[in-house]
Amino acid sequence: MLCVAPQFRKNPAVPDAVVVEAPAKLNLYLRILGKRADGFHELESVMTTIGLYDTLRFTANDSGSLELECHDARSPVGGAGSPPESPPPESPPSGPSNLIWRAAQLLRDATGCARGAKIELWKRIPIAAGLAGGSSDAAATLFGLNRLWKLNASPQLLHVLASQLGSDIPFFLCGATTALCQGRGEIITPLSLPAGLSVVVARPATGLSTAEVFRHCRPEPGTGGGQQLATALSTGRLQAAAGHMHNTLQEAAFRLNADVLRLRDAFSRLPFVGHLMSGSGTSYFGLCHNRNEAVRLAGRLRALGVGAVFVAQTRP
Repeated sequence: MLCVAPQFRKNPAVPDAVVVEAPAKLNLYLRILGKRADGFHELESVMTTIGLYDTLRFTANDSGSLELECHDARSPVGGAGSPPESPPPESPPSGPSNLIWRAAQLLRDATGCARGAKIELWKRIPIAAGLAGGSSDAAATLFGLNRLWKLNASPQLLHVLASQLGSDIPFFLCGATTALCQGRGEIITPLSLPAGLSVVVARPATGLSTAEVFRHCRPEPGTGGGQQLATALSTGRLQAAAGHMHNTLQEAAFRLNADVLRLRDAFSRLPFVGHLMSGSGTSYFGLCHNRNEAVRLAGRLRALGVGAVFVAQTRP
């Protein structure tokens, strides 16, 4: 199974390093079905990656130490790969509590590897925003260090390790840019959707704790909505797909953070095909017919001062 997301690329300037691009995701559909005996939640979700990336560079050392450096790589004027005018995020931890560090240590424990690495993270995906930047970075770490350390760990082992770290992480190693995720997120069915769906994403200055949102959500029994949405999108029926867009966590987020509610109201006043909160928030997005429409509606949202607003496209 080939990893499509994250993406590996060579860096001629540092030939002994592995560089991986870790994409953000949106939840086009997310239904929380109930809590499992293992403490995780049973869910059904359609996730798709978009053209917003964190960059990680892995350089090996033989001392056995792990070193993590985090850099803010967002452009202040909305350069390529960065949300324009993005509010300063909380700095991600650079020690053992970071998912990147935990992924590296878990891979070493599982394979008996004694080597170390310097890991450099250039952060563009906002944190606490429902865009799964931390999960994508963790998947990129499993993928990148497996290459760097020449472990030849199987895709199946990487999938198991990803599942131990978090529910979103297996998706980023599945070899597809869009997928239906079930169980606690580890049962993955790749989906084929039209390339380059245009979306407008808005993120307020405030964030939300995923654990807190899950504590306040009310599970909703019933499945099948995700597949119905995917079928409508795959046949180009955007309006029909919008009718299936759903996020169980949205109502809890509205109660916990008024900024998300204000985003919902702002998106509701504009002619998006459909709109929804991503993941546990606080990012909110609208689906558009094409990129020109997305650029126009993004400008109207910026004029309302709702936060950082950017146009993105789903990845082929």
